[in-house]
Amino acid sequence: MKEKFAKLVTWFQQNSTKVKIIFVVFVLAFVVYEVISIGTTTDFGALKDNLTSQSPENIIIMIVVGLLAVTPMLIYDFVIVKLLPGTFPTSHIIASGWITNTFTNIGGFGGVLGASLRANFYGKNADHKQILLAISKIALFLVSGLSIYCLVGLVTLTIPGFADHFRNYWPWLLAGGLYFPILFFVTKWKSKTLFEDLPLKRELLLVLASLLEWAFAFGCFIIIGVLMNEPVDVAKVFPLFVIASVIGIASMVPGGVGTFDVVMILGLEALGVPTDLSVAWLLFYRIFYYIIPFAAGLLFFVQKAGKKFNDYLEGLPQLFLQKLAHRFLVIFVYFAGLMLIISAAIPNAIYHLPLLYKLAPFSLFFVSQITMIAFGFLLLGLARGIESKVTKAYVTTIVVLGCAIFNTLAQGFSIKAAIFLGIVLFCVYLARNEFYREKLVYTWSKIIFDSVLFIACIAGYALIGIYNSPKVPHHKKIPDYLLIPSEHVWITGFIGVAIAIISLIIIFYYFSMTNTTIGEPFDAKRLRAHLAKYKGNEVSHTMFMRDKLLFWAKDDKMVFPFRLKADKMVIMGEPVGDKAYLEDALEELMIYADKFGYRPVFYEVDVDMLAFLHDHGFDFMKIGEEGFVSLPEFTLTGKKRKGERALMNKFEREGYTFEIIEPDYDERTIQRLRDISDDWLDGRSEKGFSLGYFDVYYLEQAPIAIARNAEGEIIAFASMMPCYNDEMTSIDLMRYGKDAPSGIMDFLFINLFQKGQEDGYQIFNAGMAPLSNVGASQFAFLGERLAGLVYRYSQGFYGFQGLRNYKSKYVTTWVQKFVAFRKRSSIAFTMLQLMALVEKKRPLSREQIVEDIPDEDIEIIAESEEMK
Repeated sequence: MKEKFAKLVTWFQQNSTKVKIIFVVFVLAFVVYEVISIGTTTDFGALKDNLTSQSPENIIIMIVVGLLAVTPMLIYDFVIVKLLPGTFPTSHIIASGWITNTFTNIGGFGGVLGASLRANFYGKNADHKQILLAISKIALFLVSGLSIYCLVGLVTLTIPGFADHFRNYWPWLLAGGLYFPILFFVTKWKSKTLFEDLPLKRELLLVLASLLEWAFAFGCFIIIGVLMNEPVDVAKVFPLFVIASVIGIASMVPGGVGTFDVVMILGLEALGVPTDLSVAWLLFYRIFYYIIPFAAGLLFFVQKAGKKFNDYLEGLPQLFLQKLAHRFLVIFVYFAGLMLIISAAIPNAIYHLPLLYKLAPFSLFFVSQITMIAFGFLLLGLARGIESKVTKAYVTTIVVLGCAIFNTLAQGFSIKAAIFLGIVLFCVYLARNEFYREKLVYTWSKIIFDSVLFIACIAGYALIGIYNSPKVPHHKKIPDYLLIPSEHVWITGFIGVAIAIISLIIIFYYFSMTNTTIGEPFDAKRLRAHLAKYKGNEVSHTMFMRDKLLFWAKDDKMVFPFRLKADKMVIMGEPVGDKAYLEDALEELMIYADKFGYRPVFYEVDVDMLAFLHDHGFDFMKIGEEGFVSLPEFTLTGKKRKGERALMNKFEREGYTFEIIEPDYDERTIQRLRDISDDWLDGRSEKGFSLGYFDVYYLEQAPIAIARNAEGEIIAFASMMPCYNDEMTSIDLMRYGKDAPSGIMDFLFINLFQKGQEDGYQIFNAGMAPLSNVGASQFAFLGERLAGLVYRYSQGFYGFQGLRNYKSKYVTTWVQKFVAFRKRSSIAFTMLQLMALVEKKRPLSREQIVEDIPDEDIEIIAESEEMK
C-alpha cells in the first residue's frame, strides 16, 4: 500500500502541471455550463435597466468604497519590506503594494505575477532568493483571515433557519477552516527555524491584514448591494460569500472569475434574489472592487515605469508630455471660449452647422447668456495667461475650469463629456510645471492677435444683432443659423460683454503684476569697483548714462546692462566681468529673463560672443561695423596725410587749441557745452541706449576733449568714453556749433589720436558705422537685405553712408557687430523695438538709481541725522 501511495505521489509530482491544467479545464467546463444555464433564465432587459439606473452619487460612493476595500492589502507589503535588507519610502511601499495587490487580484492568487512585481519593486538591496523567500512566507498568510471566516461560517450553519440553503457546502468551510490552525502550528512549532523572522507579533499582524482584507471585500460587496436596493438579508450573504471565495481560490482560476460568480449567483437565487439582479450585483462588484482599483494600479505602474524610462532618457519624455499637455490646454481654452461666445451670439448655429454640432459635446455649457459671454471672454483672456506660462494662471485655470466643468456636467451629465473634461483636468495637472513665469509680458505679435480676436468677437456679436433687427431690410430670408431668439436677449448679452471687458482688464492686470523686479538699480559705486577689478570694453561706459538696469550674475562676477522693451530684454554689448564665468552667467541671465517672460536680445556684440549665444539658442544678424584706429601706426607724415597736415597747420596758424578738461566742471563750462549741443541737435531729439546724450551726470564721469578758437571760447567738444583697460580709448558725444569752422571734427580726432599715443593706448575706437555692408550680397538673409535697404535709402535721416565714408579716412580695421536674438523671434519686430529703444533717450526713474553720494557727504549726512 505504501509503495502504491509513494508511486502515486511521484507520478503527481512529475505530472503536476498536466494535472493542474486538466483540473482547471474541468472547472472551466463546469463554469461555462452554469453560465449558459444562468443566461437562459436571465432577463437581460432588466439587467440593462439595473446597470444604467444608478445615480452619479451612487457610482461615486461605489468607486470610493471599492478603492478603500483594497487598502488592507497594503499591510502585506509593509511586512515584506521588514524581511528584506534596506529601507524604502512609505510612498514607494504604498504605490508598489497597490500595484502588486490589484494586479494579483485580477491575475490570480499571488503566484509568479506577484513575485515578479515585488522582486522588481523591492529588489534593490536583496538577491532573488531573499525576495522569493520573503514573498513565499507572506503568501502563506494571505488566506489566513478567510480560513478564520470559514470557521465562523461553519458555526452559522448550525443556526436553525439561518443558512439552511448552504449546509451542503460544509466540507468547503471545514477544509478552509483547517488551513489557519495547520499553518499556525507549522510556523510556530514544526518549522520554527525557517520562520524565525516571523515572530508572533508579525504573524498576528499578517492575520489581521488578511481578516481586514476579506472583511473589506465582503463589506464592499454588501454596500454595492445596498446601494442597488437588492432584496436580501445581508447577514445571510456572509456564509455564501465565504463559501464562494474558498471555491474560487480552490479552482485556481485567476481572480476566481466564473467559479466565484456562479456560486454567488446560485446562492443569491436561493436567498430569493432574481438572476438579473444577482448578475448586475456581481458585475458591479467586479467593476468596483477589481477593475477600478486595477485601473488605479495601472496608473501607478505607468507612472513608475514612466519614471524609469524618463530618467533613462534624461527627462525628455516627461518634458514632451508636459509641453503636449500645455499645448492641448491652450487650444482647448481658446476653443471653449470661442464656442461659448458663438453659442451666445448665434444659439441656432450649433444645430444647423454640422461641424459645430460635432464639437459641442467637447466644449463647456452655461444656461445664462450673460454667463456664457462673460465666461467666453474670460476663457480667451485666461488662454493668454496659460500660453504665456504665468504661475498665477495655473490656480486661476483650476478655479475657472473647475466651475465651468462642474456646471457643464450638472446641466446634463454625459459619460463622453465627463471623460473628455477629465482628460482636460488631467492635462492641467500634467502641465503644472509649465507655469513658472512671474508675470505676463505681452509681445507685439500677441497684442495684435488678441486685439483682432477680441474686436472680431465683439464686432461679430454686434453685427449679428443689427443684422437680425427688423429695421434692417433683407432681400433674402435670414439663414436659420444666424437667427437670434429676440432683440431683448441680444441687448442683454451686452451686459455679459461689459462684464467680460472688466474681467479681462482685471485678469490681465493680475497676471502682469509682480512684487519681484528684474535686474537691479544703477549703482555707480558698485559699478566702478567692478570695472576697476575686471576691466571693461568699448561700451562699458554707457552704463553711466543711467538709462540701463543692471543684472549681476555669478555673485557679482559678471554684469549685464540692459533695458526692457515690450517682451525684449535688450543687453548692451558684451557683459563685463570674469570671462571664465561667461557661459554660466549667460545661463543664469536666460533663466532669470525667462522666469519673467522676457527674451534676451544682445545688441552690438562681436563674433567671439556669437559662439556662446548660438549654443544657447540664438540667431543673429549683422547690424554694422565698428572702426578701430591703430594708434601706433597713426602718423601725419607721408602723401596720404597731406590734407590732414594742411588742416592742422591752418588751425594752428589761426590760434585754435586742443585741450582735455577734467571733471568737476563749473556751471559756465557746462552751459557752454549745452549751447553747443543744442546748436548741433538743431531741434532734433537726443538718442539713447547705445548712443550717449547730453546729461551733466554722464559728462561728469570722464574727461572732455574741447577745441577753443583764438578768443579762447569752446566751439566743439568730444566726451571721452573710457574702456577701463590699458589698450583702448574712445569718445562718445562729438558736437560742434553752427559757427564752428569746417574740419573741426578732424582737428579733434587727430589731437585725440596723438593724445592716445602719448598715453600709451594701442587702439582708438572710432565708433559704429550702423548697417555698414549689411545685406550687400544677393545671398544674404532677407532680414539683413531689408536692413540694407534702410542703409542705402535713408541717408537723409541717419547719414549712415556718410558716417562710414568719413571714418574710413582713419580706421585701420573694421570689426563686424551683430544683434543676437532668440530663435523663432520676429526679426522685423525685434529690429523695430531696437530702433524705438535707440531713437529716444529714456533715463531711469529715481527709484531705479542708487544715489551716487561721495563718502565725505555720507559722513556729513550721518552726523546731521545723529544731531537730529
